[in-house]
Amino acid sequence: MATHGAVAHDYQTLIGRLHQAREETDALFQIVQPEAIYDRPIPERHRIVFYRGHLEAFDWNLLSGPCGLTSTQPLLDRLFAFGIDPIDGQLPSDTPRDWPRLEQVEDYRNRVRGALDGVLGKVSNPELLLNVAIEHRLMHAETLAYMFHQMPFERKTRRAVRRVLDAGPWTPASVRVPSGPATLGLRRESDVFGWCNEFEEQTIQVPAFSIDRYKVSNGQFLQFLEEGGYDNRALWTDEDWAWKLQHGIAHPAFWANRDGRWVYRSMFDELALPVDWPVYVSHAEASAYARWQCKRLPTEAEWHRAAEAPAVHHNDPPRDVWDPSPVQSRGSSAYGVDGLFANGWEWTSTQFAPLPGFRSFPFYPGYSADFFDGQHYVLKGGSVRTAACMLRGSFRNWFQPRYQYVYAGFRCVSVED
Repeated sequence: MATHGAVAHDYQTLIGRLHQAREETDALFQIVQPEAIYDRPIPERHRIVFYRGHLEAFDWNLLSGPCGLTSTQPLLDRLFAFGIDPIDGQLPSDTPRDWPRLEQVEDYRNRVRGALDGVLGKVSNPELLLNVAIEHRLMHAETLAYMFHQMPFERKTRRAVRRVLDAGPWTPASVRVPSGPATLGLRRESDVFGWCNEFEEQTIQVPAFSIDRYKVSNGQFLQFLEEGGYDNRALWTDEDWAWKLQHGIAHPAFWANRDGRWVYRSMFDELALPVDWPVYVSHAEASAYARWQCKRLPTEAEWHRAAEAPAVHHNDPPRDVWDPSPVQSRGSSAYGVDGLFANGWEWTSTQFAPLPGFRSFPFYPGYSADFFDGQHYVLKGGSVRTAACMLRGSFRNWFQPRYQYVYAGFRCVSVED
């Protein structure tokens, strides 16, 4: 019987995937100019140098015990062990001097890789642990991308960029989804890898509802902004309004105003606001827009119901694609809902909580359980920088509602009597 959904992959295939994931994160770090490695692009997150060590520390702390290895650098194992969840009002206060020199970090990385690569064949339960190591690293590949997105252009080394600005005309529309079952999560006996919060499978009966056919676009959100949405107190909860005032939030984090003209800050340049691209915003901003439309965000179960479709095979994101595609340029679900996967995560109104039958990974008990606190919301679907292996319907992402930096958009729903 499978344990926590461990998939029976060929061992050598998993080792190959781990090396490919390392190549992906190594390539991302090359974007950062050497003098910027101690920068903190997002106030709530660690400095970049932390992540240079964290990816190896995670692999070491996960795999060294099962491989029978003893640490030679326990201080660095602990220093790089845990990231930061963005907690409102509690920003990190460390300085660059608090971190090891980059040469020490690089030496740590190389030592960890060399030690693990020599003994990975000895690890017990290799399918589960290697899948955890691979997907953890690929999650951080996306995290690094949106972190680097916030850096000044001159602090980065430009890479090739491929983007789609226009996919033809489209008209905002709603799609009626009939009442019926929605299946969340995975069955443990399915032999499909999943994180602990993806188990156990649950079927929910969902009443009929209408949902936006397309994600909300930059152009639609611009209308909300221009009609005073950020200044309309009635559209915001008390907590969201206080956050907005405290931090001067007046537009999406990926936008900038240049002499009265809105531009989109892509990874390496600015361009006139692409009105057909999905808008990237926080849960707070998405919720305010939905109220402005006299609608709301979908529940996790409604999102699953709307996404019902035959299985779709996704490819890993090309390294030269950093931006979303126009909202009308992705495939449809069985109900005609477009762009549900790989073009921006989608906020839901569902607080992150365990599914029935949840059991923590014994080797990583805090991965999910530490965030079942009523302060995080589920996101579904994936972005253009999400690895293909995580573009599965059961995958559950989660963030706090006032975090603006994720490649996350949304669509609205309404329920008619």
